Amino acid sequence: MSELRFVRLGFGAEAVDYEEAWQEQRRVHAARFADEIADTCLLLEHTPVFTAGRRTEPSERPVDGTPVVDVDRGGKITWHGPGQLVGYPILKLPRPVDVIAHVRRLEEAMIRTCADFGLEATRIEGRSGAWVLGDAAERPRADLGGLSLDFDARRGDDEDDDYDPRLKGPEYAPSNAGQRGEDRKLGAIGVRVAKGVTMHGFALNCDPDNTWFDRIVPCGIRDAGVTSLSGELGRDVPVADVLPVMEKHLREVLESSEPLPRAV
Repeated sequence: MSELRFVRLGFGAEAVDYEEAWQEQRRVHAARFADEIADTCLLLEHTPVFTAGRRTEPSERPVDGTPVVDVDRGGKITWHGPGQLVGYPILKLPRPVDVIAHVRRLEEAMIRTCADFGLEATRIEGRSGAWVLGDAAERPRADLGGLSLDFDARRGDDEDDDYDPRLKGPEYAPSNAGQRGEDRKLGAIGVRVAKGVTMHGFALNCDPDNTWFDRIVPCGIRDAGVTSLSGELGRDVPVADVLPVMEKHLREVLESSEPLPRAV
């Protein structure tokens, strides 16, 4: 991939309104499609906002009537706001676009960034993003015979389920079937591809107020939690410290890869 251009839109007191950033995404997307600019990654903090992807269910929205911005990305509902580093990589990829490979590259950049701060993050089978695994259960579930109740994310046939069977392989930790404590989501991913160019992207929790997530079912996932670098490491890890590290790893991962068309 060619050299990646970074644009820092606003942080802290200059945090960017979501609708404003969405409009800028559309402008950059059109310019990238026309080959007027190089691959570009917008980096920013948002003012507090809930955004809902196309698969969001009514029951996952805020129960208190807090406004939600409905957007054209994949995935479900999430929160953006202060203390969270948001990145929108706008990249031209070969068609047909391999969306899952794009997701894995964004996951890899987040995982490497967490490692530089001393936190081991990973992927989880069937679920996008960067995760911290729950501790191993003290006692394995007893084999009682008869009907086996499997409480993992793989519920099977429901097309609205949050489990994506394409997110499997050695890069992913096995889905939690009651053998671990609560897994915790550290970084979320929601993307869209239009005309072979990506939009939307990732959000990495650095030092946000995670009580915002209590108003919704984050990403539609009811059996896992939300965490942050600061919460896991027990020290303050602000966005300003994470920003240059994330840029470094995005550049490493995205520039060193040679995206291939999706196999058909």
